[in-house]
Amino acid sequence: MEKWLDFLNFAKGQDAWVYQVFIVVFLTLIANFIARRLLTRLHQQLTKTRTIWDETIVDSAQKPLAALIWVIGFSWAAEIAHKVSDAVIFQAIDPIRETLIIALIIWFLIRLIKAVEEQLITPREGKKEADPTTVHAIGKLLRAAVIITGVLVILQSLGYSISGVLAFGGIGGIAVGFAAKDLLANFFGGLMIYLDQPFKVGDWVRSPDKEIEGTVEYIGWRLTHIRTFDKRPLYIPNATFASISVENPSRMLNRRMYETIGLRYDDAEKIKPIISEVKDYLVNHPEIDTKQTLIVNFNSFGASSLDFFIYCFTKTINWIRFHEIKEEVLLDIMAIITKHGAEIAFPTRTLHVEPVNINQSAVTHS
Repeated sequence: MEKWLDFLNFAKGQDAWVYQVFIVVFLTLIANFIARRLLTRLHQQLTKTRTIWDETIVDSAQKPLAALIWVIGFSWAAEIAHKVSDAVIFQAIDPIRETLIIALIIWFLIRLIKAVEEQLITPREGKKEADPTTVHAIGKLLRAAVIITGVLVILQSLGYSISGVLAFGGIGGIAVGFAAKDLLANFFGGLMIYLDQPFKVGDWVRSPDKEIEGTVEYIGWRLTHIRTFDKRPLYIPNATFASISVENPSRMLNRRMYETIGLRYDDAEKIKPIISEVKDYLVNHPEIDTKQTLIVNFNSFGASSLDFFIYCFTKTINWIRFHEIKEEVLLDIMAIITKHGAEIAFPTRTLHVEPVNINQSAVTHS
């Protein structure tokens, strides 16, 4: 730095430092312009390569590098001004410059982590898609580690003892823990969600213990955002999931079809062939998973019907497609029943009247 300052001493006179500062700022502006053009050109060339990580690094470094050039330029100008002024602010040039450089490194690393997250969860042909929930969790932990480490390095560069800071943090952490136990419970609840992964963003979840059902939109360190099926947002503290049961229908392997169908008592002799044909129909249906349990059996004597039930699983887990298949199956079963000349029963009541002996009634009356 001193050699460059001596190089700029060609300007003589009382106001020479003004010209020197102007030249430094001008050179900084030119350096920033050249750096931006070079990085833009480099980014354009790297987009043509097969790997995505080189352009990710360059893109993450563009803004921090531009800011670094300005930090160096202004600190250089401040060094020049410090030669003609003894203001207190100029005595802090070195620690301010070191602090800003460390902050810019932290900024670059945070941008890089964020860019890597986006690259990992972006679907591409021939690339295995990463789990967004896991990627975001690791990204948050890395960003927290970078920020904490950066703050400690800044404190060390400013002359503070890191061991003293850590000791104070340990004592203060106990007090903060008691004061913010709910916040910590939600934090560790979110951590358990990331580690155990009972659900992820995009999953349909519900709880039999609470009135919770909907699609997971976001998993934070304190709250989980769920969009209910009537499109209302539901914000649930993460600690809640440590004390309730959570069902994740999005991870089901099949959807179950369980229906009871009743025939008239007048069709008792037809129930066996109907059941046999319905079972053959389900076994040969392309959307029914025959590897799972498949049952068609006469089940009970109802109040006004002879009941048989079907129990099977569809191959699809899609909610809309499942109901389309279910509609098709029930209509086809109804057609099978009609083909055999039978009818589906509905609630009926038969009134049985005992016959009256007219002669005996007349004798009794006389």
